Amino acid sequence: MSYTVGDGIVTLALAAGVVGYFYVRQESRRKRLEMIHRERLLAMEKGIPLPEFPIEQPRPGTDPDNVIPILGTVLLSLSVGTMIVLSLMLQGEEHGFWVAPLPFAFLGVGFLAFHFLGKRG
Repeated sequence: MSYTVGDGIVTLALAAGVVGYFYVRQESRRKRLEMIHRERLLAMEKGIPLPEFPIEQPRPGTDPDNVIPILGTVLLSLSVGTMIVLSLMLQGEEHGFWVAPLPFAFLGVGFLAFHFLGKRG
């Protein structure tokens, strides 16, 4: 494969866009918290009581207990599939490289075991 300068520029632009998005999101959070802090300080100086509210509301539909088994399943299935494909496609001396994704398979099994064994204890 031969990559051109244009391919590199497109890749860098996409990476810069992703980094820029996360930077803008973080800065907007920081500015919002800063404004809330200033408003609360002014209210405290004037003696106005402010209701307590959570700074970050959890997004609806997100359950942090589901992240570990999902990640374990994804890692295990992708690594086993990659091992099967490498085992079938590699010939000769390269055939021994089919075990390269094995650490990711073990990581997936570890995540699944951690999740299911942790529920019992």
